[in-house]
Amino acid sequence: KRSQTRAEETKAVAEAIAIITEDDNRETLHKSVTLLQTSDSLGARRKSAAEALRNAAQAPEFEADDLLAAWRGRSGPRLAAGADTAPRAQLSTLAMTVQLDSFTKVKEMIDKMHAELKDQQAEEAKFQAWCRRELDENEKTVYSKTESKKDLQDQIDQLETLAKKLAEEIAEAKSQIAETQLEIKRASQTREAENVEFQTTVADQRATQTILKKALMKLKDFYEKGSENKPVALAQRASQTPPVEFNKYKANEGASPVIGLIEQILEDSEALESEATTGEAKAQADYEMFVKEANALLKDLSEQVTAKTKAIASARDDKAQASEDHESAVGELEALAAYEADLHSQCDWILQNFDIRQKARSQEMEAIMSAKAILSGER
Repeated sequence: KRSQTRAEETKAVAEAIAIITEDDNRETLHKSVTLLQTSDSLGARRKSAAEALRNAAQAPEFEADDLLAAWRGRSGPRLAAGADTAPRAQLSTLAMTVQLDSFTKVKEMIDKMHAELKDQQAEEAKFQAWCRRELDENEKTVYSKTESKKDLQDQIDQLETLAKKLAEEIAEAKSQIAETQLEIKRASQTREAENVEFQTTVADQRATQTILKKALMKLKDFYEKGSENKPVALAQRASQTPPVEFNKYKANEGASPVIGLIEQILEDSEALESEATTGEAKAQADYEMFVKEANALLKDLSEQVTAKTKAIASARDDKAQASEDHESAVGELEALAAYEADLHSQCDWILQNFDIRQKARSQEMEAIMSAKAILSGER
């Protein structure tokens, strides 16, 4: 019985082999087996690619809070489509797609993703360079405008000080002008009084001299000529003895001192007149010199007042222009400050996280291209 069973098994196997080895059946079975083998290979590739993408998504670099926020667009600019999607989510989604969609569709998606990431990388680098350039230019402009503002403020202060000083000098000059004019007036009054006194003195002395000359002439005529053209000492000559004996008549022995006194008074009068005349001439010359110098001083002071008045007007014009420029500089600085704040709001986060963003994006690009290589059978 066992032999019979074995014989029947051997016969069945032979018949099965015959069926399988028939030309038509053999070709059909070859196709089926090849398809199964290919299906197993593709599944392995899908599994490897998905596993590579999942591993990349779990990389520590993608766990940084600030990096994740980068792709959420918290502070950075929206650089390109997909920039708000976290790389971990992108890689995980792509891993699921690899397992479900056809290889051709997945490869197209990978190529598109890679191109977008590359554009984002370049655009972000361009934006970072722009931020640095704008912030640097803003800083230089702020410094320049701040220095200009300080210079303008110094100029305004100097012009105010100059105008104040000139006003004080003008007031002093006007006071000196008034004082000089008063001194001229007083000098004129004094000169007039001195001249009146001089005229009176000269008139008095000349009148005195006239009187003294007349008196002197009269005395000289009497003592020197005598009566009837004979000297007085010879006028009486006794021809007989008078009843009473008188002393012999003599010319007045005091006549000569009187004449001398009158002559001395006359000389003193003439000397006084001469001295008064000399004093008058000197006083007049001094007065004229004083008036000349005073007028020259008045002219100089008046010219100073005119020049300094013009200088004050010019200083006020310059101050008005400087104040206008200062106000403009303040406005520009305020605008620059607002622009700087706007730049910082746009750029600070990008500048602080630029390197890590670039590195993470590069890793994402490498991960998806590695998955593509696995799907293509290159790994």
